[in-house]
Amino acid sequence: MPSDVFRYRLGDAVPAADAEATLVLAILAVEALHGEAPARLDAGHAFDPKLRTVVIDATTAVGRDFIRLFLGFLSREFGPGSFRVERVPQPTPPTPEPAAA
Repeated sequence: MPSDVFRYRLGDAVPAADAEATLVLAILAVEALHGEAPARLDAGHAFDPKLRTVVIDATTAVGRDFIRLFLGFLSREFGPGSFRVERVPQPTPPTPEPAAA
């Protein structure tokens, strides 16, 4: 089953501070669409300026809109070739062992 968590890897031409500002803009936009509380609860994300990565959880409707907004803003501002997006692999759940009889 594919993951609904995505990692953006920013290219060297994208200043980390500008990418963070673009992330904030996407948060404000998703708040305008869904309201502040749903955005705070369902727009899960992480930004690491040293690794130059942004991770967004798109498992909810709010998260899916958030990832679309961020992708659109990032592409428009820096160009579609300035970053890569990949699904974050999810760990395989352990297989339960049969109960001893």
